[in-house]
Amino acid sequence: MSTPSRPAVSVHGDVAPGFEPVAEAFAANFTDNDEIGAAVCLYHRGVPVVDIWGGLSDRDRNIAWERDTIALMFSSTKGVTATVVHQLIEKGLLDLDTPIAHWWPEFAEAGKADIPLRWALTHQAGLSAVTGDVTMDDIYGWDGVVAAIAAQAPVFPPGSAHGYHARSFGWILGEVVRRVTGRSLGRYLADEIAGPLGLDLFIGLPRAELPRLAHLYPPVIDPETAAAMDAFLGPETLLGQVLRGPSGLFGYDDMWNDPRLLAAEMPSSNGIGTARSLARLYAALIGEVDGVRLLRPETVARATAVQVSGPDFVIGLPMAFGLGYMTPPSSGGQCSFGHDGAGGSLGVANPEEGWALGYVMNQMKLGLTGDARSGSLVQVARDCVRAVR
Repeated sequence: MSTPSRPAVSVHGDVAPGFEPVAEAFAANFTDNDEIGAAVCLYHRGVPVVDIWGGLSDRDRNIAWERDTIALMFSSTKGVTATVVHQLIEKGLLDLDTPIAHWWPEFAEAGKADIPLRWALTHQAGLSAVTGDVTMDDIYGWDGVVAAIAAQAPVFPPGSAHGYHARSFGWILGEVVRRVTGRSLGRYLADEIAGPLGLDLFIGLPRAELPRLAHLYPPVIDPETAAAMDAFLGPETLLGQVLRGPSGLFGYDDMWNDPRLLAAEMPSSNGIGTARSLARLYAALIGEVDGVRLLRPETVARATAVQVSGPDFVIGLPMAFGLGYMTPPSSGGQCSFGHDGAGGSLGVANPEEGWALGYVMNQMKLGLTGDARSGSLVQVARDCVRAVR
């Protein structure tokens, strides 16, 4: 339940004529939806038409959200990771139907020799939960957690269902990228995507960037809901093993402000950047942005065609995925694709209507059916695009 309306927050940035309702919806999130600090950016036909921010990056120290404030985006990172993989497919370094073990021989252990790259992108690899004993040092150092994944057996028969690979998605794809390029996925992102496109976007945050990182605030959960969640996400449940794993190491609390976790590479979960960079990345997927296009149109069409849909084996709710990207209805909008993140962040694009949107914030809200803040922004943005078109 939202708290009573709060005083209006000043909104900073630029809004093109005809897109003022996006700024109004953004401001309403502060008064009506408990927003602390946030930013949203909308591109239309390769040009930014909304680029705004407001509130506080650190409420406790009364630090304002600035133009260059960066924020943790949780699973919105998965769309960035998918983009890296599809670039490597275009370059002929990866193939969707080749077994992962072709590039990563250790992965063949425990009945996983025939799992194709395609199933890692569509959450069908059967490795939603990492079942081996893993420590935080393994997470920070990469090698320990990917070795655990290589050694384990699937938790459901690969290819039999889609079951959300909340964290393992990034480790599996990241290790494949490392094997074929000799670079970590975060390093590849910096060299081949963020650099050429001028993105303020990181997987593995450099220590020098910490001063401009927004402080993340965990979701506010009442005791009754917390008790229900504890039962629903117990260590004996697959959902609990996936969302709180591996080894029960994770929750949505202050751990995500730890510089060690932010500096590690978790290509499913700890991407950090601006809303501007998320929107610009998606705009460069569906068209040219300042002379740069990230993927060919036919690659985007293949990557965003629905591969799996229906009740998710882990989450239990209907979900739909292309090759690494969420697709309708999960992504919102009939022709859109992208990925949202725990707590509310979102990167999404609509090729047919020619727009791309990025949204980041620092007050988490938990929900499996979308976030009211990003949902209102997407709806108003679509209305504005249709009106000016």
